[in-house]
Amino acid sequence: MIEIIPAIDIIGGKCVRLSQGDYTSQKIYRESPVEVAKEFEAAGFKRLHIVDLDGARQGRIINIKSLYDIASGTGLFIDYGGGIKSGEGVLSVLNAGAKMISIGSIALQPDVVLEWAKSWGADKIFLGADVNNNMIAINGWAKQTEINISDFIATYYANDIRQVFCTDIAMDGMLQGISSQLYKNLLGSFPELQLVASGGVSCIADIELLQQIGCKGVIIGKAFYEGRIRFDELKQYIN
Repeated sequence: MIEIIPAIDIIGGKCVRLSQGDYTSQKIYRESPVEVAKEFEAAGFKRLHIVDLDGARQGRIINIKSLYDIASGTGLFIDYGGGIKSGEGVLSVLNAGAKMISIGSIALQPDVVLEWAKSWGADKIFLGADVNNNMIAINGWAKQTEINISDFIATYYANDIRQVFCTDIAMDGMLQGISSQLYKNLLGSFPELQLVASGGVSCIADIELLQQIGCKGVIIGKAFYEGRIRFDELKQYIN
């Protein structure tokens, strides 16, 4: 059964969402990420994906207090990313209550990340692959690289890092559907990949399709906040 992973994106300590990674498009949904997290937990979800958008943009962890407050106020399994650039940053995030670190831009330095995997365990690494036309984008999606997503994943796959979340920037926050062919291609190339889809989920049919494709999980954000998907519709997916 595919796992539903709610997302909380944070700017200035508030729960927001962007469209296609554009910071000028931010919309504040709630003042308190903690209250949102508690609502997700009360609905039966077990996991939470937190993105420190300030941290992603500035290259340093900014909203760690929100992480600590959510981790201490709920029993959710949390992965946290945005601005993690050093071993000290990894340690601070884990100490604040995250169970995994989600990484993006720094993943272009595999020697660094693989060293973290040796120190804290490969199971602590949630590899973020943000793509635009199959090419990796970094720095809060502001910079496009010339690195193909398959080449990007291959390095980590060869070193036993299997948990990957993939966001198609063109679809993120647009509520227009998922990049099914992208996910099919990745699972075809890396059959043992524990792939979590992200971006574009707008209805239950999208989740059903992702499960058929073989995705391990799906991160859902805006569809919840805009009321496109209701908690009661997801009972079959919540253990």
